[in-house]
Amino acid sequence: MKTVVVNTTSKTYKIHIGHGLLESAGDLSKEVIKASKAAIVTDSTVNLLYADKLDASLKESGFKTVKFCFPAGEKSKNASTLIELLNFLAESHFSREDAVFALGGGVVGDLAGLAASMYMRGIRFVQVPTTMLAAVDSSVGGKTAIDLEAGKNLAGAFYQPDLVLCDTNTLSTLPETEFANGCAEVIKYAIIRDSSLLTAIKPPLENRIDDIIYRCVKIKSDIVGIDERDTGERQILNFGHTFAHAIEKCSAYTVPHGSAVATGMAIITRASVKKKLCDENCLTKVLDALSWYDLPPSTLYGESELFETVLSDKKRSADKITLIIPQTIGHCERISVSFVEAGDFLRLGLED
Repeated sequence: MKTVVVNTTSKTYKIHIGHGLLESAGDLSKEVIKASKAAIVTDSTVNLLYADKLDASLKESGFKTVKFCFPAGEKSKNASTLIELLNFLAESHFSREDAVFALGGGVVGDLAGLAASMYMRGIRFVQVPTTMLAAVDSSVGGKTAIDLEAGKNLAGAFYQPDLVLCDTNTLSTLPETEFANGCAEVIKYAIIRDSSLLTAIKPPLENRIDDIIYRCVKIKSDIVGIDERDTGERQILNFGHTFAHAIEKCSAYTVPHGSAVATGMAIITRASVKKKLCDENCLTKVLDALSWYDLPPSTLYGESELFETVLSDKKRSADKITLIIPQTIGHCERISVSFVEAGDFLRLGLED
């Protein structure tokens, strides 16, 4: 088992990464949380695969468990499901000593985390990621949110978990496309901070999964420790995400997050080359890495419809928006641009 310690202003917690952690989830959780009530929050896909295993482990360690299951998919990450979950916690007589366990991917973690932050103004929270994307990215750092009609993740809170348990055995049941979506975020980490990850992520991965997750989580934990509230350095983690969120919104969330991020990274890198902010070799390496997992380097959506959605992005200010620009593989910079300049980046990035 590998462990990363995350130190933030609001909380210090551990991320455990390894095989078979679901079986020991109860004992590991008892080290940081009193064995009281535990609400397992999961979706309709993960429920059939792993909910019983987590439930059994928690019960063996003295937790009293209940379960809240909602339909799988981004469309469930909304105010209606959030209110249902909050009412469920209240009807189950949860107190501040009790805990929410998010068992699933990014949608489950975002929704459950936001509910945990809101219920009684905050109760204990454990992330149990079961997808590659959640393992390397969304389960760490305390960002929780739901989507609004205007855009993705527009209503949320910063709420760090008390513990993250990443059982890498759960990744064996992921469809290839879902695993590839997670690898898009790994490619992101390689581009912003660790060029050697591009070599590590090249398939076949064989026995490198634990190490890859550890390296991504370590990068993110170091950045979050510096900038928990996403006001400066942490924005570097948004490489590719501004245009990705627009793609997701335009597709009514039928384009998965990882695929959208892949396209977003290709768009901003392509534009950066044309603006002579990075060289052609950088773009070649990005596109090669995306091709290993059949991740899309382009989108069917046009400049005008994407840009309208970009203007609703939560990373914008009154008249500026922050873009993350690759300079070399392993190093990116933040730049603040006008909306006109952002539109220019989008236009250039969409062109071949």
